[in-house]
Amino acid sequence: MNYIETGRLILRSWKQGDLPLFAKMNKDSRVMRYFPATLSDAETEAFYNRIQNEFDSKGWGLYAVEIKSTGEFIGYVGLHEIGFDADFTPGVEIGWRLAVDYHNQGYATEAAKAVLSLAKSAGIERLFSFTAKINTPSERVMQKIGMVKAGEFRHPNLSDDSPLCIHVLYKIKRRIAMTKSQLFANTYWGCPYYFLLFFFAVSSSANLLGIMSRLMVL
Repeated sequence: MNYIETGRLILRSWKQGDLPLFAKMNKDSRVMRYFPATLSDAETEAFYNRIQNEFDSKGWGLYAVEIKSTGEFIGYVGLHEIGFDADFTPGVEIGWRLAVDYHNQGYATEAAKAVLSLAKSAGIERLFSFTAKINTPSERVMQKIGMVKAGEFRHPNLSDDSPLCIHVLYKIKRRIAMTKSQLFANTYWGCPYYFLLFFFAVSSSANLLGIMSRLMVL
């Protein structure tokens, strides 16, 4: 299933044929430079299964990314329920991981902007993103898609002496468009409250002016 397309990319469901390429990517030390370790084939398969389970339970997840012109699988960009305790959890993160040959070409930013649209359609109002403080390329993607830095934190799954322990935290809040029924629920007789308040305020002002003018005549 294709979820969304951009100028150069397709964000789609995962295929079994993606797994060997995903495993190769997760064993590449250049791709995993800002992660605690590379992943074995078994660890990648377990990760792949968790991704599929999240799609089954949530209807969204880490989307497989494909080059539109060639059909090549290049990694993932998508949504994930944050899996550790922190002062900003529970919550949903937007994240990405691409094969090294596709770094520095704007693919992560392009796909992430599309994922923001998918998150909005799914009714997710607030998203977080985080990475090791030394991972400046990933932090730049967060900035390019309009996220704002919310602070820094120590990742609870990393030791304090790890160079990856300190993470930057970014967030973005999206306005969710109201349905017609929701809009009507915020109205009185079909008129927005703010319009009625304005109407009554004007009416009250007019009445007050009328009273004052009559008093002046008297």
